[in-house]
Amino acid sequence: MSITVQKKKGESKEELISRFRKLFLDAGIMDKIREKTAYIRPSRRRYEKKKAQKSLKRSGRSGS
Repeated sequence: MSITVQKKKGESKEELISRFRKLFLDAGIMDKIREKTAYIRPSRRRYEKKKAQKSLKRSGRSGS
């Protein structure tokens, strides 16, 4: 997964960096890096998985 940003005509360095940063964060690369660098106990992984399933189940309900 690579992000390529080319400078547009008349674009400043700050705008270019800002555009790259937005693409970087939207791609979720930072989250993936954090997941790989920090050890998460198996019990915490199960807890997070269960929590995610509950939120998906809750969001699928209708308001009737």
